[in-house]
Amino acid sequence: IQRYPDIRIEGENYLPRPIYRHIASFLSIFKLAVICLIILGKDPFTFFRMETPGIWVWGQENKIYACMMVFFLSNMIENQCMSTGAFEISLNDVPVWSKLESGHLPSMQQLVQILENELKLNAHMDTLPLQRS
Repeated sequence: IQRYPDIRIEGENYLPRPIYRHIASFLSIFKLAVICLIILGKDPFTFFRMETPGIWVWGQENKIYACMMVFFLSNMIENQCMSTGAFEISLNDVPVWSKLESGHLPSMQQLVQILENELKLNAHMDTLPLQRS
Protein backbone atom coordinates (compact mmCIF):
# COMPACT_ATOMS: atom_id res chain seq x y z
CA ILE A 1 0.00 0.00 0.00
CA GLN A 2 2.87 2.39 0.78
CA ARG A 3 4.46 1.51 -2.56
CA TYR A 4 1.22 2.16 -4.46
CA PRO A 5 -0.64 4.94 -2.63
CA ASP A 6 -3.27 5.33 -5.39
CA ILE A 7 -4.45 1.73 -5.22
CA ARG A 8 -7.88 1.27 -3.67
CA ILE A 9 -8.55 -2.05 -1.94
CA GLU A 10 -12.07 -3.40 -1.76
CA GLY A 11 -13.36 -6.66 -0.37
CA GLU A 12 -16.63 -8.41 -0.92
CA ASN A 13 -18.16 -11.84 -0.54
CA TYR A 14 -18.02 -14.19 -3.48
CA LEU A 15 -21.26 -16.14 -3.44
CA PRO A 16 -21.14 -19.92 -3.77
CA ARG A 17 -23.22 -21.81 -6.31
CA PRO A 18 -26.99 -21.62 -5.68
CA ILE A 19 -27.23 -25.34 -4.82
CA TYR A 20 -24.77 -24.88 -1.94
CA ARG A 21 -26.65 -21.82 -0.69
CA HIS A 22 -29.90 -23.84 -0.71
CA ILE A 23 -28.27 -26.73 1.14
CA ALA A 24 -26.95 -24.31 3.79
CA SER A 25 -30.40 -22.70 4.16
CA PHE A 26 -32.07 -26.10 4.48
CA LEU A 27 -29.54 -27.22 7.11
CA SER A 28 -30.11 -24.03 9.08
CA ILE A 29 -33.85 -24.69 9.30
CA PHE A 30 -33.40 -28.44 9.82
CA LYS A 31 -30.94 -27.78 12.66
CA LEU A 32 -33.48 -25.60 14.49
CA ALA A 33 -36.22 -28.19 14.02
CA VAL A 34 -34.03 -31.01 15.41
CA ILE A 35 -32.97 -28.88 18.39
CA CYS A 36 -36.62 -28.05 19.13
CA LEU A 37 -37.55 -31.76 18.95
CA ILE A 38 -34.72 -32.64 21.32
CA ILE A 39 -35.69 -29.93 23.82
CA LEU A 40 -39.39 -30.84 23.68
CA GLY A 41 -38.60 -34.54 24.07
CA LYS A 42 -40.52 -35.52 20.95
CA ASP A 43 -39.63 -38.60 18.92
CA PRO A 44 -40.17 -37.92 15.19
CA PHE A 45 -39.45 -41.56 14.31
CA THR A 46 -42.73 -42.78 15.84
CA PHE A 47 -44.58 -40.48 13.43
CA PHE A 48 -43.02 -42.39 10.52
CA ARG A 49 -43.55 -45.74 12.29
CA MET A 50 -39.79 -46.29 12.45
CA GLU A 51 -37.71 -47.73 15.26
CA THR A 52 -36.07 -44.99 17.32
CA PRO A 53 -32.28 -45.00 16.73
CA GLY A 54 -29.98 -45.26 19.71
CA ILE A 55 -28.46 -41.83 19.02
CA TRP A 56 -31.90 -40.23 19.39
CA VAL A 57 -32.40 -42.01 22.72
CA TRP A 58 -28.95 -40.78 23.82
CA GLY A 59 -29.93 -37.24 22.69
CA GLN A 60 -33.07 -37.36 24.82
CA GLU A 61 -31.02 -38.43 27.84
CA ASN A 62 -28.30 -35.79 27.19
CA LYS A 63 -30.24 -32.85 25.80
CA ILE A 64 -27.57 -30.18 26.31
CA TYR A 65 -24.82 -32.23 24.66
CA ALA A 66 -27.13 -33.31 21.85
CA CYS A 67 -28.23 -29.75 21.10
CA MET A 68 -24.65 -28.53 21.13
CA MET A 69 -23.56 -31.36 18.85
CA VAL A 70 -26.37 -30.71 16.36
CA PHE A 71 -25.67 -26.98 16.43
CA PHE A 72 -21.91 -27.20 15.91
CA LEU A 73 -21.95 -30.00 13.34
CA SER A 74 -24.65 -28.28 11.34
CA ASN A 75 -22.79 -24.95 11.47
CA MET A 76 -19.63 -26.66 10.30
CA ILE A 77 -21.39 -28.12 7.26
CA GLU A 78 -23.21 -24.83 6.54
CA ASN A 79 -19.92 -22.90 6.64
CA GLN A 80 -18.32 -25.42 4.31
CA CYS A 81 -21.21 -25.00 1.86
CA MET A 82 -20.94 -21.20 1.95
CA SER A 83 -17.15 -21.07 1.65
CA THR A 84 -15.82 -20.57 -1.87
CA GLY A 85 -12.18 -19.90 -1.07
CA ALA A 86 -12.26 -17.10 -3.62
CA PHE A 87 -9.48 -14.57 -3.63
CA GLU A 88 -9.76 -12.54 -6.81
CA ILE A 89 -7.58 -9.53 -7.63
CA SER A 90 -8.57 -6.93 -10.22
CA LEU A 91 -6.73 -3.81 -11.31
CA ASN A 92 -8.88 -1.16 -13.02
CA ASP A 93 -11.68 -3.75 -13.28
CA VAL A 94 -9.36 -6.16 -15.14
CA PRO A 95 -8.83 -9.52 -13.41
CA VAL A 96 -5.12 -10.09 -12.72
CA TRP A 97 -5.27 -13.04 -10.28
CA SER A 98 -7.83 -15.70 -9.47
CA LYS A 99 -7.42 -18.23 -6.68
CA LEU A 100 -10.37 -20.11 -8.15
CA GLU A 101 -8.46 -20.60 -11.41
CA SER A 102 -4.91 -20.95 -10.06
CA GLY A 103 -5.81 -22.94 -6.95
CA HIS A 104 -3.53 -20.94 -4.64
CA LEU A 105 -2.89 -17.48 -3.23
CA PRO A 106 -0.14 -15.39 -4.80
CA SER A 107 3.01 -14.81 -2.80
CA MET A 108 3.85 -11.23 -1.91
CA GLN A 109 6.55 -11.23 -4.61
CA GLN A 110 4.10 -12.52 -7.22
CA LEU A 111 1.54 -9.93 -6.23
CA VAL A 112 4.01 -7.05 -6.43
CA GLN A 113 5.26 -8.32 -9.81
CA ILE A 114 1.72 -8.63 -11.16
CA LEU A 115 0.84 -5.12 -10.02
CA GLU A 116 4.06 -3.64 -11.46
CA ASN A 117 3.54 -5.39 -14.81
CA GLU A 118 -0.08 -4.26 -15.03
CA LEU A 119 0.75 -0.67 -14.06
CA LYS A 120 3.62 -0.55 -16.62
CA LEU A 121 1.32 -1.99 -19.29
CA ASN A 122 -1.38 0.57 -18.49
CA ALA A 123 1.15 3.42 -18.53
CA HIS A 124 2.50 2.20 -21.88
CA MET A 125 -1.02 1.93 -23.34
CA ASP A 126 -1.78 5.49 -22.21
CA THR A 127 1.25 6.86 -24.11
CA LEU A 128 0.38 5.17 -27.44
CA PRO A 129 -1.08 7.57 -30.04
CA LEU A 130 -4.71 7.06 -30.91
CA GLN A 131 -5.22 5.37 -34.27
CA ARG A 132 -8.19 6.37 -36.33
CA SER A 133 -9.91 3.97 -38.63
